[in-house]
This record gives sequence, structure tokens and C-alpha cells, in this order.
Amino acid sequence: MAQTYNFPEDLRTAQDELDQVRGDLQRLLKRQPWSVEPLPAWDSHENSWRPASRPDSPGWNSEDQATHGQLRVREAELAALIVCHSFWETVEPAERSTARSQLKHHRDHALAA
Repeated sequence: MAQTYNFPEDLRTAQDELDQVRGDLQRLLKRQPWSVEPLPAWDSHENSWRPASRPDSPGWNSEDQATHGQLRVREAELAALIVCHSFWETVEPAERSTARSQLKHHRDHALAA
């Protein structure tokens, strides 16, 4: 049976917030045009090995750009907090990958228990 870990509350909270921030980023990016700056449509050259095209892009509005920046900064802060947390010193180096995976899915494990 695989080892289970007793993650500190602040580490679980940081992981939950990181999941939320990444979800917010994904939703924000899905509704944006392909270019942050306004750019005209384009098509690849007819002899291109992989034809591609893009429609006109009106660009992102300033509010979405600011939100994107804030979410990216928070994502980096949370990732650093998780990676550098003192809890990892209590886990054997060979087990850290497994422990990190369990932290990412700690809510799933809690629901299954």
C-alpha cells in the first residue's frame, strides 16, 4: 500500500488556491483573442508544410491584461511557496515526487477515504 502523507493545512490551502488560480487563468485565456495586441488576420504561405491562419485580433482590453498579470504573479508566488515549504524536508528525497503528486490530488484522496 502506498504511503499517505499528513500535509500541513497551509500547504493544502496553497495547493487549493494554486488550482483555483490556474483554473481562473485557463478560463480567462479561453475567452481572449489570439493576440494581446490588435493585429490583422494572416494566412501561412501556400507552400507552408503546415497551413495555418488567424482572424483579425482586436487585442485584449486593459482590465483583462491586468487580471492576467495578477493571476500569473499569484501563480508564481503559490508555486514557490509549495516547492519551498519546509514540509518537504520531512519526506525522503526518493518519495518527494509521490508525495507531491498526492498533494496535488489531496482532495480526491480525502473524498475517497
